[in-house]
Amino acid sequence: MQPGAGLGVGTVLLALCLLAALGLRQWLGKTRLERVIFESDTPAGKAFDLGLLMAISLSVLLVALESDARLGQRFGPWFSGAEWGFSTLFSLEYLLRLLCSRAPLRYARSFFGLVDLLSSIPPLLTLGIPLGQSFLIIRVLRLLRVFRILKLGSYLNEADQLRQALVQSRRKITVFLLTIVALVVLIGTLMYVIEGPESGFSSIPIGIYWAVVTITTVGYGDVAPVTPLGRLVASLVMLLGYSIIAVPTGMVGAKFQQMQRLQPTLVHRSCGRCNAKRHRAEAQFCDNCGAALPG
Repeated sequence: MQPGAGLGVGTVLLALCLLAALGLRQWLGKTRLERVIFESDTPAGKAFDLGLLMAISLSVLLVALESDARLGQRFGPWFSGAEWGFSTLFSLEYLLRLLCSRAPLRYARSFFGLVDLLSSIPPLLTLGIPLGQSFLIIRVLRLLRVFRILKLGSYLNEADQLRQALVQSRRKITVFLLTIVALVVLIGTLMYVIEGPESGFSSIPIGIYWAVVTITTVGYGDVAPVTPLGRLVASLVMLLGYSIIAVPTGMVGAKFQQMQRLQPTLVHRSCGRCNAKRHRAEAQFCDNCGAALPG
């Protein structure tokens, strides 16, 4: 297939998606369609979200399998057909959200709006172009399909709680990370002084690299101490690494539990303007953008 022909097919499919989205809005009505797409506490909304979750998971798995050359040669036509279907589906979903949203431009500029755009429409427009004939920009656009995995976060309530716990713990985590940076610099310098170039520690940056690898319990083994004092320091750093892993986990975990205890009763109504979910049962306006929530 010629590059121009592939691009033309993608454009035609995108136009058909737009016509289908307009037809669905006309058939179901904007209000009813908005409830299906943006409200996950209704039976239709739950079914819509569940279907999208399955499609997102399968499409990301497809991107991973397609990167294997052997699988690509054996199942290439099947992969191509499935990707046409997924890209068309997600393009239709993106257009439906634009048509149903109370503030389309605000949704288009939001984080998940950009994720929806980058993971659906550009790959659709480039699917008909063979990889051997494609430019670097086309390869990059195709790899944007993996961004679909970020869409999962908008459908998992616990993911939003974890994000809030990380945000509220950011000061403590920042101080902790700065302490770790200072610690690995000191340890790396100390190992450079103790071991020296004869043991592979030819510079302070090499010592810092060893300290990072050791304190994170990775342990590549490409650089290792050979002197008794160096091995003693290495043993202490290894033991220190386990406590370093536990500290930020405890910070975020404590904040996460605190949020769950203090969290009011939430429902799954979504804001038609910014797509924010999980509002209080008595809320009339969005906590994120202030827009009126659907009744």
